[in-house]
Amino acid sequence: MKSTKLINLIAALFAALPLPVQLAAQRKADVNHSHHHYKLIDMGTFGGPNSYFFSEPVVESVNNQGTVAGGADTGLSDPYAPNCFVSDCRIVHAFKWKNGFLTDLGALPQGYSSTAYWINESGLIIGNSQNGFIDPISGLPEQVAVLWQQNGEIIDLGTLGGNFSFPNAMNDGGQVVGLALNSVPDPYSFLGLGTETHGFVWRNGYMEDLGTLGGPDSWAAAINERGEIAGWAYINSTPNADNGVCTANVPTQDPFLWKDGRLTDLGSFGGTCGVVGSFAGAGSGKAINSRGQIIGTSNLAGNQAHHAFLWNEGALTDLGTLGGANSEAYWINDAGDIVGRADVPGTKQNHHAFLWKNGKMQDLGKAKDWPCSTAIDINSKGQVIIDTGICGQGGGPGLLWENGVTYDLNTLIPPHSGFHIGDVNFVNDRGEIAATGILPDGNAHAVLLVPAN
Repeated sequence: MKSTKLINLIAALFAALPLPVQLAAQRKADVNHSHHHYKLIDMGTFGGPNSYFFSEPVVESVNNQGTVAGGADTGLSDPYAPNCFVSDCRIVHAFKWKNGFLTDLGALPQGYSSTAYWINESGLIIGNSQNGFIDPISGLPEQVAVLWQQNGEIIDLGTLGGNFSFPNAMNDGGQVVGLALNSVPDPYSFLGLGTETHGFVWRNGYMEDLGTLGGPDSWAAAINERGEIAGWAYINSTPNADNGVCTANVPTQDPFLWKDGRLTDLGSFGGTCGVVGSFAGAGSGKAINSRGQIIGTSNLAGNQAHHAFLWNEGALTDLGTLGGANSEAYWINDAGDIVGRADVPGTKQNHHAFLWKNGKMQDLGKAKDWPCSTAIDINSKGQVIIDTGICGQGGGPGLLWENGVTYDLNTLIPPHSGFHIGDVNFVNDRGEIAATGILPDGNAHAVLLVPAN
């Protein structure tokens, strides 16, 4: 599915030294600096080799009650091979983990695979499920947005007349936003599936089309508790030969705010492509906070560079970079603190995780021997989780930044857990971290890191 990225399954070396990561960009932790450790809980599988958190877009995979949502391999082969749901070609089922029990949430009738992305504070879960049909345009298995109620019942959220829908985010009131295909032919479809892609909000059992900014497509990426929605849309139907890192030969797209039934164009920095959240992360489930502040990424004039932005009460602020050309915003908390990644001087592509707070961008550094890092999420306590690795590929250890010090999470878990912590997915307000645990054989499990103190 083009809008979703499976977690990194590449095996990495196990960490050896029980010390915080030493960073030139911030104060070094002395060898006696202590930090609470974590209990590692393996989500397991349904008989297959892997389990997953899905990380594009960035989603809330563990709520503040410690209930977890994701996907896990079964022992059955995917009947749609080679058009498999995941790379190991197993049937995958969505799961809910709560208080030590893993529940198989199943799929829609006639569907084989499903996965869960987001769980809200009332225990509602959104995800995708196959429905047993083949898309006549793409020839691929159809997938639609679904919601699991607290009793485990699955609800098909439908489409706007096409053959695909995807849920991007959900608020605690159970309002769901995402994108869905209609039946209107569209050469510029965001998903390349042949028909127009429109942002939607699903509430009270009904999927509402949010419309566009004047072009054929839109994408609803985030929603706050007031029901305000952030996304992006084409502003016309005239293609541009060059859109920078965005798709070429498609129209100009701008970020938007949907409020009280009306779309507002948030503007740009002069380029022809802008989104809420990040380009790399297919948007962000928390691109808008409870105050209505919106984060995103916009091309500069000429489309040769892009910068993270903050939109607040009609004003668009350029967050800048760490001395290089580009930056991208990933998450904003309700205090207005923003995390993401920004290029550093002297390289064409190396980027470091950043925290933007009180008008200043702070370099959160990187892991030793790995060139790049990206801050994925920040919770209400100001804890930041960070992916690291080869630029554009990942593969490095997951990090935690807290109170000016960055830690390799592998130094904070039991030394004989059998796992190496790779990609990080989400940190809730209790400090519990959803992450990818890589086994020595290269298989990966979804794991939950729970503060041990």
